[in-house]
Amino acid sequence: MNLFYVPVLALLAVFTIYPVISGIQLSFTNWDGYSADRAFAGLENYGRLLTDSTFRSVFVNTLIYGIGSTAIQQVLGLGLALALNRRFRLRGAVRAVVYLPVLISPIIMGVMYYLLFQYNFGALNTVIEAFGGEKVVWFEKGSTAVAIVVIVNSLQYVGVSMIIYLAGLQSIPEDLTQAASLDGASGWKLFWHITLPLLQPAFATSIVLNLIGGLKLYDVIKVLTGGGPGYATNSVSTYISVVYFNDQSAGYASAMGVALFVVIALCTLALNALLNRTRVEM
Repeated sequence: MNLFYVPVLALLAVFTIYPVISGIQLSFTNWDGYSADRAFAGLENYGRLLTDSTFRSVFVNTLIYGIGSTAIQQVLGLGLALALNRRFRLRGAVRAVVYLPVLISPIIMGVMYYLLFQYNFGALNTVIEAFGGEKVVWFEKGSTAVAIVVIVNSLQYVGVSMIIYLAGLQSIPEDLTQAASLDGASGWKLFWHITLPLLQPAFATSIVLNLIGGLKLYDVIKVLTGGGPGYATNSVSTYISVVYFNDQSAGYASAMGVALFVVIALCTLALNALLNRTRVEM
């Protein structure tokens, strides 16, 4: 074995493999996260997942964050890629501006959007009042707050999809598009029959990355809504921290982490299989 692999394998073992194995082991205990006592609890924590109504609601939220953010990012990312693939002045600057939020910490983005949606002195309510309207309690309803979290997460990471689709567009041979144009294809037909099928690898990469990011969403929720009102905007990731630190139930929190890991793995495998089946070779 090449010795250059040793540092990487050591880091992988310490920071990935060991925590996963440790988390699985803890999910079969009743550990509180602090004491030295760890009694074996069998499948009790996993059975509790099936009866916990709060977990079911935050699991639905997690699916909404994952699927909703992924759908929005694909539409916006592809649209931006098509627009920014054309030649015009300041094209590089516009690309940089669209991608810039990806480089900003989710915590900072959460604070920025909190100041935007804040009830008192928030930017949106200040504008509404300036035009004679009444202030809006943006996070009063759970459904509205969940939608805001989806939009905020989508806007921050749409630059990732844009870059992936730009790379896909630039990898399409010009000979194909020129030949299709000579055959009479243009506009929508050219996009639907040539561009879109050849973007399947880009679709696969972008969708999988965005879905994984949405399903494990944590930072923005913690800063923007704190999981409220009540538990209405919690994802599985944020609910794990609540159960671990507030309820002092590390074993149950570990079981939720294992369940989330399995869901993400299954979604990734299923999506890869589905998208690879429809891939078009150039």
